[in-house]
Amino acid sequence: MASNEFKIKVNDADSVTAILYAAKANRTSVTIVLGHGAGADQMSAFMRMAAEGLAARGLDVVTFNFLYKEQRRNVPDSKARLESCYRAVIDAVVKHRKLKGNKLIIGGKSMGGRIASQVAATHPDRIDGLVFLGYPLHPPGRPDKLRDAHLAEIKAPMLFVQGSRDAFGTEAEIKAIIKKHRLPAIMYVIEGGDHSFKVPKTAGVDQQTVYAVLFEKVDRWAREI
Repeated sequence: MASNEFKIKVNDADSVTAILYAAKANRTSVTIVLGHGAGADQMSAFMRMAAEGLAARGLDVVTFNFLYKEQRRNVPDSKARLESCYRAVIDAVVKHRKLKGNKLIIGGKSMGGRIASQVAATHPDRIDGLVFLGYPLHPPGRPDKLRDAHLAEIKAPMLFVQGSRDAFGTEAEIKAIIKKHRLPAIMYVIEGGDHSFKVPKTAGVDQQTVYAVLFEKVDRWAREI
């Protein structure tokens, strides 16, 4: 096991692997826990890039595998099992010797962020903020299947990072949800971005610049709250 990896016990039979990306220069006392999307794990290119990019800006970042990915399965676990895994990660992170005393922000990419929001809605203690990297408001092509009711229960500040072309939730749809539930939230829109924040070449913007600005926005927001 690498020095930055650690195991988290989820229940009597199961554990998952987590990775700590320690803050670099200009460190602030904030930990961000990021859950991965449904089709990837914590070692996906985006997850590693996001964790390294935020750590480079001074945030302590923890990623982890949900149980199904830890066990090399492709179909996500049940809602209850996903949430219990995320809660176990939170418990471990707040007790971690290198992270004690930090403010705690939770969230993640797509499904990871959604599960974080569900946990925050029912177990809000110790959570100081949430960051959603492409919130899956509804399945593609099914705007009638909204996943928003629980968001009204969250009192902590929220940051929605959303591509303007996101098939899982457009800029207008996310704004409408924020207004509908009067959420303590702000949104950063990536113009031309899809669910993975990729912009078309016709946008005339370098993709790495898009990611760099994204990480700067998250870092600034995390420091402000």
